[in-house]
Amino acid sequence: MIQKILIANRGEIACRVIKTARKMGIATVAVYSDADRNALHVEMADEAVHIGPAPSNQSYIVIDRILDAVRKTGANAVHPGYGFLSENAAFAAALEKEGVAFIGPPVGAIEAMGDKITSKKLAAEAGVSTVPGHMGLIADADKAVRIAGEIGYPVMIKASAGGGGKGMRIAWNDAEAREGFQSSKNEAKASFGDDRIFIEKFVSQPRHIEIQVLGDKHGTVLYLGERECSIQRRNQKVIEEAPSPFLDEATRRAMGEQAVALSKAVGYHSAGTVEFIVDGDRRFYFLEMNTRLQVEHPVTELITGIDLVEQMIRVAAGEKLAFAQDEVKLNGWAIESRLYAEDPYRNFLPSIGRLSRYRPPEEGTKPDGTVARNDTGVYEGGEISMYYDPMVAKLCTWAPERLAAVDAMSRALDDFEVEGIGHNLPFLSAVMQHDRFRSGKITTAFIAEEFPDGFQGVVPDGMSARKLAAIATVVHHAVQERAAQISGTIGNHRRVIGKDWVVRFADRDHAPDHAQDYALTLHASVDGTYVRFADDTMFAVAGDWLPGRSHATFHVDGVAMGVKIDLVGAAIRLRWCGMDVKAHVRSPRIAELARLMPKKLPPDTSKMLLCPMPGVITAIAVADGAVVEAGQALATVEAMKMENILRAERKGTVKRVAVAAGASLAVDELIMEFE
Repeated sequence: MIQKILIANRGEIACRVIKTARKMGIATVAVYSDADRNALHVEMADEAVHIGPAPSNQSYIVIDRILDAVRKTGANAVHPGYGFLSENAAFAAALEKEGVAFIGPPVGAIEAMGDKITSKKLAAEAGVSTVPGHMGLIADADKAVRIAGEIGYPVMIKASAGGGGKGMRIAWNDAEAREGFQSSKNEAKASFGDDRIFIEKFVSQPRHIEIQVLGDKHGTVLYLGERECSIQRRNQKVIEEAPSPFLDEATRRAMGEQAVALSKAVGYHSAGTVEFIVDGDRRFYFLEMNTRLQVEHPVTELITGIDLVEQMIRVAAGEKLAFAQDEVKLNGWAIESRLYAEDPYRNFLPSIGRLSRYRPPEEGTKPDGTVARNDTGVYEGGEISMYYDPMVAKLCTWAPERLAAVDAMSRALDDFEVEGIGHNLPFLSAVMQHDRFRSGKITTAFIAEEFPDGFQGVVPDGMSARKLAAIATVVHHAVQERAAQISGTIGNHRRVIGKDWVVRFADRDHAPDHAQDYALTLHASVDGTYVRFADDTMFAVAGDWLPGRSHATFHVDGVAMGVKIDLVGAAIRLRWCGMDVKAHVRSPRIAELARLMPKKLPPDTSKMLLCPMPGVITAIAVADGAVVEAGQALATVEAMKMENILRAERKGTVKRVAVAAGASLAVDELIMEFE
């Protein structure tokens, strides 16, 4: 009987496991590094044990430190979460030797499936469709280039022990294969302690669809439907959903049966995931099997009603699965958005810092029947560290139909308040409004194809711009009214609030050249507030915003809009559906004069290479006086377990290299100057 579980992990997945264990009446133990001393999972657990310094290779992936914590606390089971030691056969074997239950698959299955090379060979032997590639170990970059040429470009270079997008590169030519091989080895070594690499054919226009499997120790293995994970950036999943909008029942069954056959072939039990790549004709190919709980497991839980963590615990305790394959029903649709600490306006570079504001949307069933869920491991006032994965939370919504789930997600993202760090909420909101995503016609190339120049925000236009202009005017009126009340109290007179206004948007920090003025009139009375534009378009606007609040729900002609609001100097910052604008609400005369003001130019940094993110310089590729070509590698920055190669934008001469390898830099610190 499992009485106490130690969670050999951190962050949101540790909190997730603790919630289910608590529901089952099982005590929990958290482990933490120096950086996580005040983390949420430490606070939630019944006990907590310090296991070392912040870097994961000195704490979370050191087996002896985890075993010491197990012995100290008397835990008789360990849940590994995902990442870290979750697919480490030596760790599972060490627990078995200690007589401690591993809440995961058997050692043999981890060895067979956790290794990407071995798993592909076994999958082929089991009759599962596989992608063409070289399954042997690759010793050096020269051999990698030869193999890539034989397979035919493009190819995918992958870490054998990889996962979560770490240690993965796409190469389209020999130079990229050589460079990608070394970067993949470095990332794999840093993240998994295993730098083995293999290469396979990259299938163009693919969908990434995975099958959730669940087995017990008595020979039963089931599949619990699929998850569509095609919205990816740098091979890292961003948005997932269940079921897939692309599969038909026949393909779903075929993929599920192959996943079960492969699982049985290695004697699998516990939760696991078999990942496939699917082309436009629904031909599917085995990619890998993850012998652990997946990050995106909540969407499967939402459409099946099955708590996967609970089932893992029951299986580890020796219980039989209490349901059969024909009892697994897929109900409705679920979407998951991964909230990352990264700045979408700076090419999604990692961001660190303190969460000065963290207010997720309310969880549970909504009045319209949709459901919201937020799996997180942070709290307001907590710090996002540079040492770990940048994921802050997983926001999920459920509805009976797909578009209803997408709309519920859009509303939930608008209600999610995060300040103090760069984050991808605006980008996630933009995707929810994107016609291609809403149609379900997506591939793993979606982000690269639809945002080829990165994400610059959504520019309000048409009715969206008018609605935001109306809201900005209502907010401005509330501020003016409050000032009038205060001045009336102090000076025994009231300020006169105008009715005619001109609204101009500034696109984030600078006004765009195509900025448009919106002349309008605001009528506020006991019957409501109305905003009339110069062409007689009129909105009825009602909202619950008061000065000092950072979020409000407005009803514009009866349609709800969750808007984040900040007063920034004389401007009103509004964020909604991926739009992030500063609205200037001025009287007609002041608006006329404002148009004559010169625009402030940003500083010239064209001759500087600045650090784009907080991180460690792991390599400097050039020296003072070097002549560099466009696209040439200049330096490598490691942040949040990912390597980022900084390249020259154009031909030039290096005037001065300001830092050396090993330096820790903040955002926009100087790396080198050019003549």
